Amino acid sequence: MGNEKFRHQKNVERKEVVRSERHIFTCDVCNKAFHSKESLKIHISIHSEERPYACVECNKSFKHSGHLKVHQRIHTGKRPYNCDICNNSFIQRGHLIRHQRIHTGDRPYSCDICNKSFTVQGLLKRHQRIHTGERP
Repeated sequence: MGNEKFRHQKNVERKEVVRSERHIFTCDVCNKAFHSKESLKIHISIHSEERPYACVECNKSFKHSGHLKVHQRIHTGKRPYNCDICNNSFIQRGHLIRHQRIHTGDRPYSCDICNKSFTVQGLLKRHQRIHTGERP
């Protein structure tokens, strides 16, 4: 029984070492740590002005291939995200989710001061200027 507990403790310690060693890929610019070299490589691009993914239609360029893919939908007219209620379609999933709040009445962004709520975070931020006296 004593040996079993000892073996279990050694396994726990070994797992802790492995967990701590996972974060060995660190960004030299901001010291953020990553689980893999690939994640670090992707991250490093935010510190660079390099935009290697260019649209063949309009030459607009992007840091990430996924952003180019979404942009290209402007030229192709592809709108893969459809509202089940009104059949409106959208280029990005986030745009569909934001749109669906019209139908659900969901207003997830609330003012901490007056409790007024909004469907979009940007509208909340603009509203909060009323309380700070900042010009909109």
